[in-house]
Amino acid sequence: MGASSAVRAAQVLAVAAAFLLVAASGPAAAAAAGLPRFAEAPEYRNGDGCPAHVAGAGVCDPGLVHIAMTLDAHYLRGSMAAIYSLLKHASCPESLFFHFVAAEGGAAPPVAELRAAVAASFPSLRFEIYPFRADAVAGLISASVRAALEAPLNYARNFLADLLPRCVPRTIYLDSDVLAVDDVRRLWETRLPAAAVVAAPEYCHANFSRYFTEAFWSDPELGERVFNGRRRAPCYFNTGVMVIDLRRWRVGNYRRRIERWMEMQKEKRIYELGSLPPFLLVFAGEVEAVDHRWNQHGLGGDNVLGSCRPLHKGPVSLMHWSGKGKPWDRLDAGRPCPLDHTWKSYDLYIGEGNSASAPSGSALSSSALPAAVFSW
Repeated sequence: MGASSAVRAAQVLAVAAAFLLVAASGPAAAAAAGLPRFAEAPEYRNGDGCPAHVAGAGVCDPGLVHIAMTLDAHYLRGSMAAIYSLLKHASCPESLFFHFVAAEGGAAPPVAELRAAVAASFPSLRFEIYPFRADAVAGLISASVRAALEAPLNYARNFLADLLPRCVPRTIYLDSDVLAVDDVRRLWETRLPAAAVVAAPEYCHANFSRYFTEAFWSDPELGERVFNGRRRAPCYFNTGVMVIDLRRWRVGNYRRRIERWMEMQKEKRIYELGSLPPFLLVFAGEVEAVDHRWNQHGLGGDNVLGSCRPLHKGPVSLMHWSGKGKPWDRLDAGRPCPLDHTWKSYDLYIGEGNSASAPSGSALSSSALPAAVFSW
């Protein structure tokens, strides 16, 4: 047996072991591991016109849509709802391949337990989990306005090109607090011209200067000079929804470019937020713009209060609870915002006294979603 065959066989055995663990204990497996318990989601199959899978190609199958997300204990409930929504609205759900990055070591749940929890709710899901050690970025993280923004896993998106297999040409990175109400393949097919590495919705009406400190703007070596020579004037974009060309990222060594700004932040306080500003410093003005419908963000309010916010005007393909307020926390506290009830219809969490079943089909009907979702 060749080296590649041996690796493939080991992967098959690992998946089989996880499956047997899930089959033996079902949703109780996650509970035993100290993770939240989740119901099994309905199965979704490819429709007509979906690309045929190449036998034996695995993750290198050219017909796959690659989605990258992080997994951790607190946000796992959000991740499960996000996965469910992506599968439900996909025209080719069997063609989605999920790449999950999970913290390794410390108080983080073992990867095997996360794998069992995901497989229990989505038995047919095509996915892989990549361990991420905090020490990869721990020395680069600076204090932020919100403690959650300092978690090392927030910086895992910087390492996707290093973690994912080389045969994966691009990926859609999604935060765990999103909900898709459209076919993600439409986002996947975003054209990236030769000059672009990242595509994302841009928000040029936002006050771009407020993402950096006075020290940044007053420094003659920084400020406006940083963005001179870019394709367009710099605009804010939210890093919770991005299409990333992994091959161009590797060639341009963009992880190192981001890290250089993080190192400067340790010397000079040039921003107050966590992982977002370094991305702006590297990519603002060079991002390929995507329709705003793919990131209706800010539904979690600001980074301090997390107050309720409505959808922006216009059609919606993806809802994003960026900000302090997360829908599962507000629902559990008995203080949900109106849009949190839409998120709830995708929640697979099994609370105390609830049966182990997925949300009903009626809960996921169009009546559960804002009218703006269906305006085209």
